[in-house]
Amino acid sequence: MVALADHDAPETEWQPATRLVHGGTLRSPFGETSEALYLNSGFVYETAEEAEARFKGDAEGYVYSRYANPTVSMFEERIRSLEGAEAARATSTGMAAVSAAMLSQLNAGDHVVAGRALFGSCRYIVEDLLPRFGVDSTLVDGRDLDAWQAAVRPNTKVFFFETPTNPTLELVDIKGVSEIAHNAGAVVVVDNVFATPLLQSPMQQGADIVCYSATKHIDGQGRCLGGVVLGPQEFVEEKLHDYLKHTGPSMSPFNAWVLLKGLETLAIRVERHAASAETVAEFLIARPEVARVRYPGHPSHPQHAVAKAQMKGGGPLVSFNLKGDKTQAFTFLNALEVVKISNNLGDAKSLITHPATTTHQRLEPDARAELGIGETTMRLSVGLEDVADLLADIDQALTSSNI
Repeated sequence: MVALADHDAPETEWQPATRLVHGGTLRSPFGETSEALYLNSGFVYETAEEAEARFKGDAEGYVYSRYANPTVSMFEERIRSLEGAEAARATSTGMAAVSAAMLSQLNAGDHVVAGRALFGSCRYIVEDLLPRFGVDSTLVDGRDLDAWQAAVRPNTKVFFFETPTNPTLELVDIKGVSEIAHNAGAVVVVDNVFATPLLQSPMQQGADIVCYSATKHIDGQGRCLGGVVLGPQEFVEEKLHDYLKHTGPSMSPFNAWVLLKGLETLAIRVERHAASAETVAEFLIARPEVARVRYPGHPSHPQHAVAKAQMKGGGPLVSFNLKGDKTQAFTFLNALEVVKISNNLGDAKSLITHPATTTHQRLEPDARAELGIGETTMRLSVGLEDVADLLADIDQALTSSNI
């Protein structure tokens, strides 16, 4: 591969918004302003000796776009600079990032401790996939530090959790859990997608590895899929790189180019998302039709103190429960006009999800109840519309629900 930037270069002194525009840029001899899009799958060599040297790792340069690609490398370097990580590797999807972050470092006989409040596919990896390959797992209440400690075994290698959690926006004390993990010799992997890299920096709180579904806020407009894993240089180069190289969940260069464009506007979008989400949360809290609201930035959140300690804002998502039952919840959803029903999030458009029948439908009713996911639980990803229009839309849908 080609080293895109010296980590001691002046860009390390830039503010996040500047890094999001300029970080990791690699210009061709044509001097283009926008990043070049290299759609090629392979590369040519001047001599057979050069090809041999690249394959042996004795010479810098690209070999095959499944291994690395100039456009993808620019995306990796830009998000690495923003996160403050030593290294990063992009993947085809967010779930490819999560699975690679764990499978690249686990062996049969190892043990994983994970927060029980996980996205459905993440929970599948922990509960169903890893045990098939001889990796035991234990799910704990992520809010309870004693539960994390009690779950540790001599063979525990990885702690995994998301915070805020999907979909109920519970919080995990990153610093506290990281201390427990490191005392046990385990690696901490955090899915930081809900907070975005601008509102929470898990590595500064002690986490070792951070994963993102770049499909969400990093793209921000529902255009393409992508993921990224960030961590120490040693982990990325000695474990993650070869795993990705040989198993093949590579990011498309075109998607990397789209995501680079998304990063340029991430700062202003997240600021707007979070401001509107706070307004929507306050509106919902005051409504008699609403039984419960969870928003990390609001004092009513049970873990508001944790949010203040490790987040720079409340985030772009709101979780709430209506009064009534599933029928009334569906009536509310179907009455929305501006807000769209979708299982995605992080879009310019406001999107709402009914987790019990979509993202978390594979869980048994008891497991959903344990996570606080009921028949009227909603996950709202607040978009970039005028917040007055969002409030008016939610207002008329609540009135239509006859709660």
